[in-house]
Amino acid sequence: MSRSFVMRNPSVLIFLLCLALFTLGVTIASEGFGLGLISTSFVKTLGKTLCLCLVAVAMDLIWGYCGILSLGHFAFFGLGGYMIGMWLMYERTRLIVTESMANQAIPPTPQEVVDAIGTQIFGVVGSSDFPLIWSFAHSLTLQLILVVAVPGLLALVFGWLAFRSRVAGVYLSILTQAMTLALALYLFQNDSGLRGNNGLSGLQNLPGVSASQDIVSVWFLWASAGALALGYLLAAFVVSGKFGSVIKGIRDNEARVRFLGYSVEGYKLVMFTLTACIAGVAGALYYPQAGIINPAEIAPIASIYLAAWVAIGGRGRLYGAVIGAAVVSLVSSFFTGGQAPDIPLGFYTIAWVDWWTVLLGLSFVLVTLFAPKGIGGLFDLLAHRMRPDRHGADYGPGQGSKREVEGP
Repeated sequence: MSRSFVMRNPSVLIFLLCLALFTLGVTIASEGFGLGLISTSFVKTLGKTLCLCLVAVAMDLIWGYCGILSLGHFAFFGLGGYMIGMWLMYERTRLIVTESMANQAIPPTPQEVVDAIGTQIFGVVGSSDFPLIWSFAHSLTLQLILVVAVPGLLALVFGWLAFRSRVAGVYLSILTQAMTLALALYLFQNDSGLRGNNGLSGLQNLPGVSASQDIVSVWFLWASAGALALGYLLAAFVVSGKFGSVIKGIRDNEARVRFLGYSVEGYKLVMFTLTACIAGVAGALYYPQAGIINPAEIAPIASIYLAAWVAIGGRGRLYGAVIGAAVVSLVSSFFTGGQAPDIPLGFYTIAWVDWWTVLLGLSFVLVTLFAPKGIGGLFDLLAHRMRPDRHGADYGPGQGSKREVEGP
């Protein structure tokens, strides 16, 4: 990153510093490497929250900066989880099968080992054969490539078909939601090759790693924090230069940008594909910490929640997307984890496990109506108050441009 980029974006340095201090603090307070003040389960919750912050940054790029309200980005998030989940489940099962067959009088053939692995994985759906989609499940390197390639390819094909037809606005949002629903319904089928409704489980157990979950949870926290830092840097770099000016122009006045000679469809396609890849990486780090993934994770409601997080945090502000995802995720864990006490009203008892989604929906409506800049808008208000008063006419049309008479 050049010095000019850093000077133009001081908030990036502030964010990275806060993220580093947060990660260090959690590590010191964790059970695996520190004082034991934070439980392993809560360390996993924090690690998963960082992954949700990363996918929220991707959502803010495509919606807040490019103006495309995608209701399908959690599908890319889930696909990333499935890609790494296949290797985790295959390798863990292979180690178990190999160990159980080691004491046989006649050593098993490689094909017998593969058949036994298939039976263990797919017996729950009445099969023992590996589907074509599992062709590379034995290779961690290839599956890591697929974490990015599969969501990216799906976004590339879908985006090319949609953008070349100039589908925009609410119609594009409906199409992305339809894509997500179609993918979820397909994965629910047993013959999808991904164990249908059972999904992939046991993902928290790293194959060949004897470390306890106390230590593994901190490893994933570091990985999630590193991915969020890199994703935030990439997003800030994309929106800060000429490319960022074009995509913001597309958001504000697509017809004018097209009239100026820019390939609007090309810019949209690049952004849609890039953010899908970022979402895939976030999912690949999230689900090993969650331990399980199934088609319900890809349901359209998840992508709607994602849009709500970004709106609550502040659309069009990268730090706002992070704040929104972090706040909603942690508050959700508090209300749905049984930590929030129920409120008895005599005739009815408010159970927060059931009412949390209502509270989230109400928050989204209130933010949309009364605070369209979200939580991130509070930082804008604070920054505005810290600036000196300036008087006189603007020399340029942009907000904050130099004026004829500067205040003291």
